Amino acid sequence: MIKRYFQRLKTEFKGYNAKSFGKDALAGVTVAAVALPLALAFGVSSGADAAAGLITAVIAGFVIGMLSGGSYQISGPTGAMTAILVSLVAQYQLQGVFIACFLSGIILLICGIFKLGGLVSFIPVPVITGFTSGIAIIIALGQINNLTGLSGSGLNTIDKIASYFTTEQHLNPTALIIGLCVIVFMFIYPKKLNAVVPSSLVAIILATAANFIFNFEVDVVGAIPQTLFLDNRLDFSQITFDKIYNLIMPAVSIAALGLIESLLCGASAGRMKNEKLDADQELVAQGIGNMLIPLFGGVPATAAIARTSVAIKAGGRTRITGVIHSVVLLLSMFLLGGIMSKIPLSALAGVLIVTAWRMNEWHVIKDIFSRKIKTAMFQFLITMLATVIFDLTVAIIIGVLFSVVMFVLKVSDMTVTISGVDTEKLGVDKEKVGKYSSTRVAYITGPLYFGTASKLAEKLKPLDDEKEDVVIFSMRGVPLADISGVQALQELCMHLSERGTQIYFTCVQPPVMEMFDRCGLKDSYSDSNFYWSTDKVLADIAEM
Repeated sequence: MIKRYFQRLKTEFKGYNAKSFGKDALAGVTVAAVALPLALAFGVSSGADAAAGLITAVIAGFVIGMLSGGSYQISGPTGAMTAILVSLVAQYQLQGVFIACFLSGIILLICGIFKLGGLVSFIPVPVITGFTSGIAIIIALGQINNLTGLSGSGLNTIDKIASYFTTEQHLNPTALIIGLCVIVFMFIYPKKLNAVVPSSLVAIILATAANFIFNFEVDVVGAIPQTLFLDNRLDFSQITFDKIYNLIMPAVSIAALGLIESLLCGASAGRMKNEKLDADQELVAQGIGNMLIPLFGGVPATAAIARTSVAIKAGGRTRITGVIHSVVLLLSMFLLGGIMSKIPLSALAGVLIVTAWRMNEWHVIKDIFSRKIKTAMFQFLITMLATVIFDLTVAIIIGVLFSVVMFVLKVSDMTVTISGVDTEKLGVDKEKVGKYSSTRVAYITGPLYFGTASKLAEKLKPLDDEKEDVVIFSMRGVPLADISGVQALQELCMHLSERGTQIYFTCVQPPVMEMFDRCGLKDSYSDSNFYWSTDKVLADIAEM
């Protein structure tokens, strides 16, 4: 893997010059403009603070970016991750988040070393889409406090929503107006201008300027520390076996989300740049990054499709784009900390609500429901609801298990059609027609296994009830078989043979023939009972 990484770097920086660096620098500044308001917002919404979001973006952009499995990945705090962290902070405080982040980094590193990057390809698209929409709902609902000034609380989204109706609340109209103005502004902001100056950054600047002028009575971001090492960061003395035991499942959730989001981002962005992501190297990078980030006081990070796509569209050539983006964010923290401390939290809430809306893959959702594919619709809805009600790992497991069950049920369907011989279609001479009068062909389609054994016996029962001279089992449509299915077929064949019926098998696939051999069915018949074509059997019958 190390050798492959350096080969990738050699290819990536081949012919690199001042002009290339200029493109990377411009793209890095552009990405930083997009990342700044999001880093602040995600830091606050995660239950930490704006500084934690900034530190995460700086460290992730540099460390993960440099070690990434692609030249284009930009990592940092994401909305999806905040959905996990809110409940984690409420239950285990920030030290719990730092420990879970460190553990998740170890898990991701192990996944990369053992080449588990391909696992994400086994998750169906509707499950991923439902997962993303569920996260968007959690993010949007999580902004109610900052948007309105209300004070809902709870360990999860459902508890928090319920608390709004069970405890006394006080609405802050000013905060609500600021947040709504930000939302409306971002939706009406021209798309062409957004490609140059992000709407989220402009909205935050305007809201902060208004707060400086009118000094609104609203909650603000607060002081931005002028250091890379925050006072509240991972303390190894706080790590105990009990805490590891309690935090291992949250760590798995963080790692699972990091794996899914980073690799999906890499696959999508890779198509944009026509460059394939090294999935296992990316997981190693994410693992190392998430082990380092809590040492500085940051929160878990993943690759972010919004920032990554901006980097590509802005002309970024290499991973230096991510480094420049980190440097610009770090300078902003040191030089603009006083200004950023006055940003209204309701303005950041507005940015996140719009971000949550745009997170939804609306074109995919429309495609799923417009085509009225019931399995895909249920996959989407079940995963989305499970994401909101349970945690993200449980949602993915439920979505994938449901998909597996539906797939098994679908592929397990067996059809058996019994028909006579169409002598006119075969063009048989009149004197030979009689030879086919007591010949039946059973066309079997579907897997021959324990799940279809009883159905096979039921469908073939008419052959056992009637006295046929010849029965041909056409098995071109049988891709696989197990002992239960073969035994069911063998029992029927024994009954037919005992009554003098001649048995033939046609078009038997190699895996099925192997199972016939292992289960003893093939031993009961000679090679002359097996044909590769039903027509050939019928032709031989005519000559008998």
